[in-house]
Amino acid sequence: MTPDYLPFHPNPKKPDYVPPAGAVDAHCHVFGPAETFPYAPERKYTPCDASKEQLFALRDHLGFSRNVIVQASCHGKNNDALLDALKTAGDKARGIAVVGADITEEELAVMDAAGVRGVRFNFVKRLVDDTPKEDFLRIVDKIKPLGWHIIVYFEAQDLEGLKPFLVSLPITVVVDHMGRADVSKGIGDPAFQNFVSLLSEHENFWTKVSCPERLTIAGPPYADVIPFAHYLVEQFPDRVLWGTDWPHPNMKSHMPDDGALTDIIPLIAPSKKAQELLLVRNPERLYWNA
Repeated sequence: MTPDYLPFHPNPKKPDYVPPAGAVDAHCHVFGPAETFPYAPERKYTPCDASKEQLFALRDHLGFSRNVIVQASCHGKNNDALLDALKTAGDKARGIAVVGADITEEELAVMDAAGVRGVRFNFVKRLVDDTPKEDFLRIVDKIKPLGWHIIVYFEAQDLEGLKPFLVSLPITVVVDHMGRADVSKGIGDPAFQNFVSLLSEHENFWTKVSCPERLTIAGPPYADVIPFAHYLVEQFPDRVLWGTDWPHPNMKSHMPDDGALTDIIPLIAPSKKAQELLLVRNPERLYWNA
């Protein structure tokens, strides 16, 4: 494990908020265990193991019904741990893989049968090496016939440079963690409004109103992040997703309590209708009915 890596919360609270039936944690990970699923040689960090059994126990503890498991950079393009977790979960999970431009149709078919419904493009330089845009386009050409979509992860300051490429993608694009908004600058910040414009002008773009623990300046209970998430839920009710980001890789400031994170949901989506869309209908449409 990387020396300053923080292990996930050992005993999260039981949330006061009860998610609706069928609710989905639409952004979480499995790591290892390394003895069975070694971490990628090219990784930028080594996490603590976070097994499928621990993830599914957390799902039940928090009151969720289903997971979307996202391949993280520490496993590189080897999706074996992800596919193993999907096999165990059956219809209770779907997956997001990381693949190279050389991926074959046969390999994609195996992933599709296992429950993979998209791939992740990571543009965060501290986590991954640079990938040529041409490689990403080749991947899009291969996955589009399957009805899959793209998850993109980037830092807020990089959006303007990435925008021409992102809007050229002829496919559904889901932006992780509100585009890493700078919450110190308020909702009116031009950079955040640039992100809002991206969603407004391109109906194939969705976003995850997740990871207040990564965006906060004030710390728990993340009051400085809630207005941003609430704004996006109000503006784009049928194109938002929510997830825990368990086991919270590379958190430096603190390790969040996943039960407390779950209790934020009614603050960002106050109405029952908004909660049903955010937690059930939207992820169902993207992952189970695609």
